[in-house]
Amino acid sequence: MNRLILAGAALAAILAGPASAQDKILNASYDVARELFVQENAAFVPQYKADTGKDISVDQSHAGTSKQARAVVEGLEADVVTFNQVIDIDFLVKNGFVSDDWKNDFPNNSSPWYSLPSFLVRAGNPKGIKDWNDLVRDDVKVIFPNPKTSGNARYTYLAATAYAREAFDNDEAKVKEFVAKIFANVPVFDTGGRASTTTFVEREVGDVLITFESETRGIAKEFGEDKFERVTPSVSLLAEFPVAIVDKVVDKKGTREAAKAYLEFLYSPEGQKIAAENGNRVNDEAVAEAFKGEFPEVRLVTVEDVFGGWDKAQEEHFASGALLDQIYGDR
Repeated sequence: MNRLILAGAALAAILAGPASAQDKILNASYDVARELFVQENAAFVPQYKADTGKDISVDQSHAGTSKQARAVVEGLEADVVTFNQVIDIDFLVKNGFVSDDWKNDFPNNSSPWYSLPSFLVRAGNPKGIKDWNDLVRDDVKVIFPNPKTSGNARYTYLAATAYAREAFDNDEAKVKEFVAKIFANVPVFDTGGRASTTTFVEREVGDVLITFESETRGIAKEFGEDKFERVTPSVSLLAEFPVAIVDKVVDKKGTREAAKAYLEFLYSPEGQKIAAENGNRVNDEAVAEAFKGEFPEVRLVTVEDVFGGWDKAQEEHFASGALLDQIYGDR
């Protein structure tokens, strides 16, 4: 039974809560976080009951975060969003759904954990893939989702661009050519990270899957370390996972306190431990130290340092007609 079925069954059996639940919230989240939030929710529900005396149920919605952000604006009544890129929450800010100071609502710029784009290859690493430069070879087929719909893939695009800027001393023509070659080696662009996992694992398409480190760890754990190997590139991009209360929804439904308690739980030692067990790097010092041996050292660069922040990255890379569109046009 695959993880999607397991996640759905667990949500139905564990998280539905009693019909008389006094509180009910919806978390709209990123595509590959299903199993993570099944576990987070299962731990949160009894904790909320103990703290408040109230029952609560937590429903989930998963897709690429850009798609999720649009869905909220179009009517998906999510009380909270747990996304994987800032610009999708900023989209909600611009449309009046989230307050403009949302980054100050919770610690670490409202990001309870972080990860990075990493590689998953087939057993024995038959193509000898070790770093980003291997992805431009003619004999390598690369799998990652569409950056137009997936925050996961936008991190991949930016990480590859950051690597190329260092390799080619900021020669933008060579950087563009390098990234375009990686895109040319992608046989299919799925809409989200989980669909790309299915393409790579179950359809057996491609030589390397690029996705969040947490997902590569989960795949290897589920399907067997004898079938896949995880490869950490020499440099990658810090991938934050920002969370926010959807003000327009909670004010309408009267669920602000429940939504706030839910997001605060993600920062608790128990919430952080669950995140780490699911392959995420966490900010809680004690939990991070306990899981230190499970995470390879890697040099992480940031969107702020390399691209001047998310607003500038959006304008130069992801806006209509910007560099990403140009690379698609060259594909």
